[in-house]
Amino acid sequence: MASIMTNSAALTALQSLNNTQNQLQTTQTRISTGYRVSQASDNAAYWSIATTMRSDNQAMSTVSDALGLGASKVDTAYTGMSSAITTINQIQQKLTASYGQTDASKEKTQVEIKALQDQLKAYADGATFSGTNMLSVSTASGTAADVKIVSAFNRDATGAVSISTIDVNVESIKLYDAGAAPTSKGILDAARLGTTGATTATAQNPTLGAAPVAGDTYSVSSLSIFTGTTAASDAQISQMMNVVDAALKDMTTAATKLGAAKSSIDLQKTFTSSLMDSIDRGVGQLVDADMNKESTRLQALQVQQQLGVQALSIANGSSQSILSLFRG
Repeated sequence: MASIMTNSAALTALQSLNNTQNQLQTTQTRISTGYRVSQASDNAAYWSIATTMRSDNQAMSTVSDALGLGASKVDTAYTGMSSAITTINQIQQKLTASYGQTDASKEKTQVEIKALQDQLKAYADGATFSGTNMLSVSTASGTAADVKIVSAFNRDATGAVSISTIDVNVESIKLYDAGAAPTSKGILDAARLGTTGATTATAQNPTLGAAPVAGDTYSVSSLSIFTGTTAASDAQISQMMNVVDAALKDMTTAATKLGAAKSSIDLQKTFTSSLMDSIDRGVGQLVDADMNKESTRLQALQVQQQLGVQALSIANGSSQSILSLFRG
């Protein structure tokens, strides 16, 4: 039925053209933004997942920075410890050389030992990075606090977040503790039994030049083979060597702990980088537009748009043909 009041063909053509225009607009948006889900209205579930994962990735980027900072702190401590180990070996050599020397020679050797002891303190005090020093501390009471290095940002199945850390036990690696009442002093300033080199809470200063007494203690940071006009006996020097050797073993263990911490940090940095890349790929699979597909779709919709315009034009022209029926 031909009607001048209702042009059904034109209405149908218009609806089809509007639908094509909407699809074309969507495709153009995807091409311009690169996303097929760029806002919640596109796909609420995918948009929510992608937004959360992007937030987690930003947190992981901060974790990666924290790991880099932590690695620098551990590297600094390890460098100081390594230098101190070299120096304490030199002290051991000086003690060995002084065994059996004359008092005059011991006096000269003590000057060298004192210089090396000062160097040990300088290494420990200088091993500071970003305000953190693990070798030279000052514990008011109790034990030195661990250095905590942020290593991971975690989100569980319920959505709750947590932080993981790599902890460096400063108490077991400190060389000096200048605090008022620490549980234990550092490796180099702790009192050690001359007989075994084991650390002890009870210091007992030896009488230089006399025979060793049970319970005599020495500290690597302050041991002396010559004081005033008195030189240490060979038996006392032998005990000092025990003390230095025990301290050297403790320092070697401490360096091993620092090396293990550095290895853990490096592994975690590699893992974090790989995890961030995986999350980026996962988010991309959820929300990125397939540009090959969208390009092909754009061309098809442009053709549909042109055909729709022509169809609407034809439908609108049908009303004009009715006028020919009324011409005489």
